[in-house]
Amino acid sequence: MKNRFLPILLLTALACAPGVGLAEKADRNKPMNIEADALRHDELKQTSVFTGRVVMTKGSIVLRGARLDVRQDADGYQYGVVTAEPGKRAFFRQKRDTPAGAPDEFIEGESEIIEYDGKADNVRFITRAEMRRYRESVVTDDVSGAVIVYNNLTDVFTVDGQKKSAASAPGDAPAPGGRVRAVLSPAKEQPAGVAAPAPAASGPVLRPSNSLGGASK
Repeated sequence: MKNRFLPILLLTALACAPGVGLAEKADRNKPMNIEADALRHDELKQTSVFTGRVVMTKGSIVLRGARLDVRQDADGYQYGVVTAEPGKRAFFRQKRDTPAGAPDEFIEGESEIIEYDGKADNVRFITRAEMRRYRESVVTDDVSGAVIVYNNLTDVFTVDGQKKSAASAPGDAPAPGGRVRAVLSPAKEQPAGVAAPAPAASGPVLRPSNSLGGASK
């Protein structure tokens, strides 16, 4: 099947857990559209596999890669796994909610595999992972590691800089050598001699951690 535009009409929009998030809230009500070279859908298993230059959009969310596997559970929540071409990285982008009049902010991420969990509303970047936050076109935060998990609802991300070997058993310590790298900019530059005000409780603040802390599915 060669068809450059394959809207996923047979699947409902990505469901999100209730609550107020700092990612673009309007995204949860937008339809999902997917472009690919080929589609294989299994109605019984509620799975769809898109292959060949895949581009998924849902509101401000953009996902790109070589392959996208989508499944839906009994409650209607959907889960997607994007895989990149060999030697390349898949791509994720989403607009963040900002106060009226404030500059637009975006989250971008790249890795060899990207997992989207519609129920938990989080994104997991796996292998050669990098995540950036933009204020307009300026990069304000940049983190990288082996695995990055970003929660859209809480705006919290966790980074694991270690990579376990293939022979590692569950619970084994990660192999040495990996490091988390982060560049975090202040929310707003202050004139010399002026103390920065305390951030508002509702402000979009990224909070890094060097452990996954149960964020995996």
